[in-house]
Amino acid sequence: MLILQQLISGLMIGGIYVMVAVAFTLTIGMLNFLNFTIPALFMLSGMVAWGLTTVGVHWALALLGGVATATFASLIVERFTYRYMRVRYGDATEHALPLVSSLGFLIIFEHLVLVILGSDPQRFPTPFTSADFHLGKLIIGIPQLVSLVLALAIVWGLSIMLKRTRVGRALRSIAENPDAATLMGVSVNYIVPIVFVITGLMAGIAGMLFTLNYADINAYMGDNVAAKAIAGMVIGGLGNIWGAIAGGLIVGLTEVMAIHFFGADIVKIPIWGLLLLILLVRPSGLFGHTAIGKGKF
Repeated sequence: MLILQQLISGLMIGGIYVMVAVAFTLTIGMLNFLNFTIPALFMLSGMVAWGLTTVGVHWALALLGGVATATFASLIVERFTYRYMRVRYGDATEHALPLVSSLGFLIIFEHLVLVILGSDPQRFPTPFTSADFHLGKLIIGIPQLVSLVLALAIVWGLSIMLKRTRVGRALRSIAENPDAATLMGVSVNYIVPIVFVITGLMAGIAGMLFTLNYADINAYMGDNVAAKAIAGMVIGGLGNIWGAIAGGLIVGLTEVMAIHFFGADIVKIPIWGLLLLILLVRPSGLFGHTAIGKGKF
């Protein structure tokens, strides 16, 4: 029964990793670069929400404000990491330039929060500290369960949007071949910001759910979550949304079971050990392909 309780807990935290892993997957699958700003967007959602509550804003509105801030910050990143670099350097944007500039934004955002809101861990005034129900001897936190269901529902809706809508087809065409998509009439300067809006929303909502469920927040809270989300993305398969879902849940389960059996001090060893094992056995991940951007969505 205790093992089953741990499995449930692993799925709950895995829902957070799923959303962040999908945010990473969108940029690496469609634009072919790893967006290092995502941890900062995750953190901004929580820290801005906490900052708003300190000036009297209701916690629900504060959380929405945090998500909006993360989305706006993602658009700023798009303007100066992808669009500007693409216009100025052309094909060089497929390699290191967007990655390095997004890393710069990560550092800037984190240190702006440190300067404005401080470095001390903060406690978000969540109203759901003891909201759970009992299924026999199992304890299931209602906020965590809602977060897991919401995360999977959002990702499912995103997958439907990519497959069945005009915007989704345009996004997939850019993932396959940006030059051919442009020749076919797809406006890259219009479509690419949509990727960053979705990325900001995914990271912001993940940060909102994390803040609402676990309450403890700080300026570096996105780094630890993002590292595990990247591991989940690679385990599931680079650029594959459903692989990101599977990988995020696997990482969540691995983390909780490792803590249960061996303690929190070694939790990174089984996660990254599993990642290395997957790379040795199947370098493309469980559901991935060899070429980023092709056949992913």
